[in-house]
Amino acid sequence: MFQLNKDEKLIEKALGGSQRSWINLVKRYEGLVYNYCLRMTFNPSDAMDLMQEVFLATYRNLPSYRGQNQFKGWMMRIAANKTTDFLRARGRNPLHRAGEVSDDSYNSPEIHQAHSHHHDPAEDYKLEKTNQQIKKVLDRLPDEQKLVVELKFFQHFTFDEISHQTGTSINTVKTRLYTALNKLKGYSEMQNVM
Repeated sequence: MFQLNKDEKLIEKALGGSQRSWINLVKRYEGLVYNYCLRMTFNPSDAMDLMQEVFLATYRNLPSYRGQNQFKGWMMRIAANKTTDFLRARGRNPLHRAGEVSDDSYNSPEIHQAHSHHHDPAEDYKLEKTNQQIKKVLDRLPDEQKLVVELKFFQHFTFDEISHQTGTSINTVKTRLYTALNKLKGYSEMQNVM
């Protein structure tokens, strides 16, 4: 509840012209938006570009935010729309598929910043390998299924919130999630056999 009130106050001040309030709002959510974009694109520079587009669109549309929904959900719907547009545009170009992105892109400072509190190199290596495996498996999913997995498991949204953000019915959201989970299970079992 406190978070919601603080967001509303920052939004009100930002709409009144306070740059400091807007910057505080961006700082509050930049990690969330960046990590979402990174998990969807598998590319740190694309994630940074997308994050900037999301915040620009959020700023432009801030006057239309009515406060009926939680700001985080409203902003993540913008992020989902921008990401979907980006993936559709890039989907035809095989050079931008996650499986063909160089390993160097996963070793960027932005990714390491997310888990820089670890000081055990063995733990860092294990975490990085796990993250790379997750990225490879998620990349096999269609974009609409990948989006639902992202929103449910990484962003912790409810089915109702995901339905609202994606503009699809709750049953469609559940179907996409369960289909994705079955595919992920199958991919995981195949990798364990190989």
